[in-house]
Amino acid sequence: MNKVYSSAAEALKGLVKDGQLMAVGGFGLCGIPEALIAALRDSGVKNLTVISNNAGVDGFGLGQLLETRQIKKMISSYVGENKEFERQYLAGELELEFTPQGTLAEKLRAGGAGIPAFFTRTGVGTMVAEGKETREFDGHVYVMERSLTPEVSLVKAHKADKSGNLVFRRTARNFNPAAAMAGKTTVVEVEQLVEVGEIDPDDVHLPGIYVHRIVVNAHPEKRIEKRTTRPAN
Repeated sequence: MNKVYSSAAEALKGLVKDGQLMAVGGFGLCGIPEALIAALRDSGVKNLTVISNNAGVDGFGLGQLLETRQIKKMISSYVGENKEFERQYLAGELELEFTPQGTLAEKLRAGGAGIPAFFTRTGVGTMVAEGKETREFDGHVYVMERSLTPEVSLVKAHKADKSGNLVFRRTARNFNPAAAMAGKTTVVEVEQLVEVGEIDPDDVHLPGIYVHRIVVNAHPEKRIEKRTTRPAN
């Protein structure tokens, strides 16, 4: 099965549709699938619900899709760097499901592992737990969180072989592997593509069984020189 596509647009062709639940990997401005996000913008799909650690910044990352009004809802853990996000949310133009960062990562990981729900102490007694089932274990109250299984996941890796075995770099390893596991169809943007067998099995961070389409972006755009300040979790 050929997983390699000639461009980001080709990799998304026939896959993305209006109203989909999607996951987009990355952490801050690190390890985001820039070419795939641009191709998603150019596809014109709309009314998307997007799961991502954050919404990029104005004009960069998922900030591009907010500017074009293609996102109707964000499921995120941090949104403090995007003024257009703030404007749309306060104006009632954008829905937001705010989720603690560790819980968001576990929702994706659990979805990829076939676990429909799990219990956590995070959020107990706060608005995060409103409307959710709670249960007591060993004298402590836990809240039940449903896992996430997006229809499409867009992720970024440093290297892939043609079977989709992936190697991530640094902070790109935070959310990209979990997003890749959770997606019913996962598209990965990589900087290097090698033949099967060229990646030592001990160096594989995510096996190719989770990857369906691959596109090479050997020269990602220059990163915005802006540090994101992230609250402790």
